[in-house]
Amino acid sequence: MNFSIEILGISVLWTFLFGYIIVGSIDFGAGFFNAYNLITDKKHRLTNIIQRYLSPVWEVTNVFLVFFFVGIVGFFPKTAYYYGTTLLVPVSIAILLLAIRGSYYAFETYGARGHKGYSFMYGLSGLLLPASLSIVLTISEGGFVFLVDNKPVLDYFALFINPLTWSIVLLSITAVLYISAVFLTWYAHKANDVAATNLMRKYALIWAFPTIITAGGIIYWLHFHNPEHFEHILRLSWMFVISFILFLGTVWLLWKKRNYGFAFWLLVGQFAFAFYGYGLSHYPYLLYPYLTIYDSFTNEAMAISLIIAFVLGLGLLLPSLYLLLRLFLFNKEYVRGKSVYKR
Repeated sequence: MNFSIEILGISVLWTFLFGYIIVGSIDFGAGFFNAYNLITDKKHRLTNIIQRYLSPVWEVTNVFLVFFFVGIVGFFPKTAYYYGTTLLVPVSIAILLLAIRGSYYAFETYGARGHKGYSFMYGLSGLLLPASLSIVLTISEGGFVFLVDNKPVLDYFALFINPLTWSIVLLSITAVLYISAVFLTWYAHKANDVAATNLMRKYALIWAFPTIITAGGIIYWLHFHNPEHFEHILRLSWMFVISFILFLGTVWLLWKKRNYGFAFWLLVGQFAFAFYGYGLSHYPYLLYPYLTIYDSFTNEAMAISLIIAFVLGLGLLLPSLYLLLRLFLFNKEYVRGKSVYKR
């Protein structure tokens, strides 16, 4: 694989998507745990911690996703043709779920705080949203989109009876809960909330092994559905081995109740190796067997303009995230329920 402007473009987009997966998973999982604990009357143990996390973060989450979608169409215009109509249903569902999540904050701010119905819809949408978006990864493996009169048509029946589809959907759900639980364990520990820390630690350990099992299930079913992609994964097996070792390190630290912050960064490394390994093994296809990063790339002038725009956008986003972390997430007074402003 020789480095080229096409690879630079897809690498930038893949990085934004990885950022969305990590930040979004924490947000989605936090909403689910908040709803679960409200319904099971454990509000006093967890809700305050989660609400203090969600308040400053939720508006930032979708920035990564917007960058990705704008970039994928800008860098690879043909993706709009192949994925535009085929993703009409799953993307429409995702937009509806995003609307539900957005309306929750209005109800929570101006309506009845702690309403179980609103919280339940918010928590459920947080699990269904990544599940609906993950369908794109299944479609990209090929075998579900066919050209009819030279127009792409999605075979919904084949998609929904395929075990690979449900393996990816299950991974998206378990990964959301696992990533969020590990982060919130660290966050609750920084807030000196022992009860919330122990509860989130328990959730993290519960969802750790379903996450790794469903990830293995995807590789297993790829062997039958897309042998070419499976062979590429085997060539990059060292990346997935490192990912598994980092997973064991995270679980060990959680089990021993040691250094929750380091455990979370091991988790980020785990998903980084697995995610980039998957992306490299998928090279050069955007959609098997119709679309690659080379035959769908934009012209060079447009590509350079997009890269400059994305770098400038990243230059604004990263300082904003840093300020968010310093002022809220890693501000001891804030995480312990005190105002960050002095009167």
